[in-house]
Amino acid sequence: MGTNALISAAASATITLLAIAEPASAQDTSAAQANNPLANTTALNFQNQYFGEIQGTDRDANQFYLRYAQPFQAFGGDWLMRATVPVNTVPLPGGDDETGLGDINIFAAYLFDTGNPAVSFGIGPQVTAPTATEDTLGSGKWSLGLANVLFNGTNPKFQWGYLLTWQASVGGDEDREDVNLGAFQPFGFYQLGQGWYLRSASVWTYNFDTDDYGVPLSLGIGKVIKTDRTVVNVFAEPQKYVWTSGDGQPDWGVFAGLNFQF
Repeated sequence: MGTNALISAAASATITLLAIAEPASAQDTSAAQANNPLANTTALNFQNQYFGEIQGTDRDANQFYLRYAQPFQAFGGDWLMRATVPVNTVPLPGGDDETGLGDINIFAAYLFDTGNPAVSFGIGPQVTAPTATEDTLGSGKWSLGLANVLFNGTNPKFQWGYLLTWQASVGGDEDREDVNLGAFQPFGFYQLGQGWYLRSASVWTYNFDTDDYGVPLSLGIGKVIKTDRTVVNVFAEPQKYVWTSGDGQPDWGVFAGLNFQF
């Protein structure tokens, strides 16, 4: 898997974890539900994924992305739309780097009624557009696929779930490699109190065309501040890749972000 393919998979898979800092134990349930990536709120996120010591190059890469999530209603049901606009930096032969706009990804998840307000389940289509400003920064392909999210917030102290995505190319530059990527992001979120929390939400990627894969493990910490109008969430999550195959996989990484929930 090349660096741009790894970045594409990571961008389409990463979710946003939010928590409200509530001082009283009676408010633990509301704090847990605020961590729900399928929550009925509008979110604006500034996030950064750093990839260190990429195999085959011994260089690093970076992806900064702007994310916007918006709930809406359609076809008699509730949906959540999320759009990701990445700015990628990838290494070039000769020692230089290329920085610019990557491929924009959008998915819309239909929210099923699970019968339990603390458990959310959504699934729906996703599309990735070949918007990269340079060939090295994207796939050059239109891709379609699916996104599936599960969130379990029944425990006010610990919430868990996953985001599963898959996408395959359906058009675009015929001279570029086809896209057939899967990404799985298991996540856990442990609340320490006073707005502090531990988190693990690294993205596992698999290329169905080449059998390349990357599986990181991670543990991070964050702080949530609730204001009158928004919930501010800042976090950093170091990652270590423990199982990899194929050039373009990093040895380690850091995922960090500043999220706003309105």
